[in-house]
Amino acid sequence: MIDADLWSRPVSYGAVGATQAPDLLQYPPAGYRPLERRTRIGHGDARFAWASTAVLSWVVQKNSGFRVETGHTPDYVSELTYTPVTFDESGEPIKPSHTSATGETIYAPDGTPLIAPGDTVLLGIPFWPFRVKAPARVVYVVDEPTRRGFAYGTLPGHPEDGEEAFIVEQTADGAVWLVLRAFSRPATWYWWMVAPVLRMTQAFYTRRYGRALAGGME
Repeated sequence: MIDADLWSRPVSYGAVGATQAPDLLQYPPAGYRPLERRTRIGHGDARFAWASTAVLSWVVQKNSGFRVETGHTPDYVSELTYTPVTFDESGEPIKPSHTSATGETIYAPDGTPLIAPGDTVLLGIPFWPFRVKAPARVVYVVDEPTRRGFAYGTLPGHPEDGEEAFIVEQTADGAVWLVLRAFSRPATWYWWMVAPVLRMTQAFYTRRYGRALAGGME
């Protein structure tokens, strides 16, 4: 069960938002291992709309075998978080498709609340033969005409320190991609002792993430 005060805990790393850096793979935060993986998950506007809504509904994590528990974050905290603003070619701001600047909760067609900056989550990750608790916080949401998704950062108690981004992109030819970007390192000395196992586990779930949205649209 998610702790009631989880929303108040600071993230466990310093380079918040660094998964947005174009040169992440060349210049990751000091001491962290970077990762990027692109997986084609379909084609066309309908696929992009479905996949981007699915990403913002924790479907990637759920379809990868994670248990997802979301916790309540006080409104005054959510109101202080940052939602990126996108501009068109003339410099005019574009109204976000999924996120809301008014503080209202936005829902997927099935009634699931869409992810918003500041959301706190407790992930239950299968780590044979156990299920490891991995608390995290949504540190930013991307809501652009051809790019939608989010990134979460680790909270104390997560086996790793770092950040992971899940972005759905549609390229000019109509292809739809799931782009994963991350940087991480073991969080404590005892996780450092099993660092090779952590890396293998991360690689396993990174491949699984790519398959999580490869199925048919609901």
